[in-house]
Amino acid sequence: MNSPFGTKHRYNAYSDYFKRTFGERVQKITIDAGFTCPNRDGTLARGGCTYCNNNAFNPSYCHPQKPVVQQVAEGIEFHKVRYRRASRYLVYFQPYSNTYAPLEKLKSLYEEALAQEGVTGLVIGTRPDCVDDEKLDYLQQLAEKYYIIIEFGVESIYNQTLERINRQHTFEQSVEAIKATAQRNLHVGAHFIFGLPGETRQMMLDSVKTVSQLPLTTIKFHQLQIITGTAMAADYKKHPENYSLFSFEEYLDFIIRYTEQLNPDFIIERFAGEVPPRFLAGPGWGLIRNDQINVAIEKEMEKRNTWQGKYYKP
Repeated sequence: MNSPFGTKHRYNAYSDYFKRTFGERVQKITIDAGFTCPNRDGTLARGGCTYCNNNAFNPSYCHPQKPVVQQVAEGIEFHKVRYRRASRYLVYFQPYSNTYAPLEKLKSLYEEALAQEGVTGLVIGTRPDCVDDEKLDYLQQLAEKYYIIIEFGVESIYNQTLERINRQHTFEQSVEAIKATAQRNLHVGAHFIFGLPGETRQMMLDSVKTVSQLPLTTIKFHQLQIITGTAMAADYKKHPENYSLFSFEEYLDFIIRYTEQLNPDFIIERFAGEVPPRFLAGPGWGLIRNDQINVAIEKEMEKRNTWQGKYYKP
């Protein structure tokens, strides 16, 4: 069959979206601007989300003590080795909650990043309880000149799960923030984790109906990984029976079944997470990389003659 997306992919792929949007390869440059979270600094709680250790995801050049200018420059040099065709960049404010500061500080950081040569926009990772009308109005103004996307950590639609992992916000707050962002014609991304304790596989599959109704541009999926140095790692060591982690084969089947029901308008940025094995405190998938995961999913979709949204019902 020909892909319903007019490409070689059986899902709405992030790489194709960038080519349509920019007409060329655009590379994300991750930086650490030294933000924290309201459930780390005591505003809501301390300790953060039970699964969270950002060191497992940060590139080597990321360090909050380095100025934004330096991190962007080093990030561009870092990626030039692997992605030589990239000449335009999105600065990705990733670790913790990157709207969790007074607006004037945000303006200074964002505009410093946008002023660097080759930078065409921002990707801003944050929590749904760390945006407000004033911040969103400012980002709407930036979006008149630059590509701006706000990525919200949603993780689950189930409030009992969010409470269990110490998110300190509800799914209803996520919906409110996502809608407020989309209403300003800003791009909106959302992040979900599959395999969180207390959720059955059926609960995860059932969530796709709710997720598909959100006004999202992009979506990211991660399988739960037990990361060293986290509260979840300590709990897993004591009570491994409370966790039902996906094997690679199980996840392949699950994510395809989920994707078949997913809104086909959503751009899938990633199907699974990838961290260095040294950070894992539980079972992992070895050294398999994200591009290999994508290939495996594509092959299995072809084998099943299926695609993103095949069974989607608006």
